[in-house]
Amino acid sequence: MSATGSDLILERMMALHPKIIDLTLDRVWRLLAALDHPERRLPPVIHLAGTNGKGSTQAFLRAGLEAAGNRVHSYTSPHLARFHERIRLAGTLISEPDLSAVLDRCYAANDGETITYFEITTVAALLSFAETPAEFTLLETGLGGRLDATNVVDQPAMTVITPISIDHTQFLGDTLAKIAGEKAGILKRGVPCVVGPQPDEALEVIEARAARLGAPLLVHGQHWHFYRERGRLIVQDEHGLVDLPPPALIGPHQLENAAAAVVTLRALGIDNDACESAMQNVSWPARMQRLTTGPLVDAAGDSELWLDGGHNPAAGEMLAVVLANLPLRPTHLICGMLNTKDVTGYLRPLAAVADSLIAVSIPGEPNTLPAEDTAEAAHEVRLGATTAQTVAGAIHRITADHPGARILICGSLYLAGDVLKENS
Repeated sequence: MSATGSDLILERMMALHPKIIDLTLDRVWRLLAALDHPERRLPPVIHLAGTNGKGSTQAFLRAGLEAAGNRVHSYTSPHLARFHERIRLAGTLISEPDLSAVLDRCYAANDGETITYFEITTVAALLSFAETPAEFTLLETGLGGRLDATNVVDQPAMTVITPISIDHTQFLGDTLAKIAGEKAGILKRGVPCVVGPQPDEALEVIEARAARLGAPLLVHGQHWHFYRERGRLIVQDEHGLVDLPPPALIGPHQLENAAAAVVTLRALGIDNDACESAMQNVSWPARMQRLTTGPLVDAAGDSELWLDGGHNPAAGEMLAVVLANLPLRPTHLICGMLNTKDVTGYLRPLAAVADSLIAVSIPGEPNTLPAEDTAEAAHEVRLGATTAQTVAGAIHRITADHPGARILICGSLYLAGDVLKENS
């Protein structure tokens, strides 16, 4: 990427606010007004919130909508290898010239006012979506929902709330009820919402807010169900039963993400053939992704190399289930995490299925947890751990001591993005 391109503009945007996260919508509304309210000119919006599964559910939705012949905008965060991944225009990642141009327009319209990086880049995405023809817009919240920069569309076509668990307590609250209250902030009066599997405490909050707004709910366990039968995914909702191939994304948790997407697609009038295509053609990197080519794969030799970006206790639990259901093989973790995460809670379930852990710091990330701290947390949950300077160094050590093992690089999407760049 050119040093005078989008990377330089994004760097300038980072300096517009002293904090990375500062939840409010005031600055977003100000900038949207300066740009003649692009949020009012979007193709029909599907808005997603939740703690886990937002990105995967959005990926299934996009695959299904596109299989039905629709052009689809999508917005997600964070990116893995480069910022362009966040903004997909009518099915294609935004180009460097288009990204630079829209960022420049937003930077100029902001006129030096205080605004966070996520807020101004979200506005840039909305502006791009408003000016590019498409049939649908998929918006994934960055953090929470009620005060998230994406929560500016008065009448989305649908909303989706994926499973809620404890995460980002410093911003969203320290109980499931408080966090659910923030996530349920995407509910809109009269707009249907598909609700994925939820703890009772979270579901009560969602249902109470929906009742106040008159927002119809399609709740897992009440209005729709899913199960696995003979290796296939069976989804039953108000439109009847549909028998689908297993999702291309690996893990039991992906069944619930896929099922929530299917219920949403059917509520939008998308046919079962498109839903079937979504199961087979979905792509979502760094979610229990098997790496099969690249220099890191070459370094792993006969060992399997996997990558996952989950980073909270619920993600650790789901990952442990996935590993337990893979063919038996010694499993060794390479883990790097942010200092804002519950590292002990994340590692506790993994200790039961992993043989060892090598901790790394996340390169170039100021909020990385030092490798020594990650290793100490592993010791607390009785998982043997050492440290390494780099992921490549950790891979070499594991393959030297345990040839033919299963190696899983995990703990952060930021680490996953760095790995994908290194392995490209």
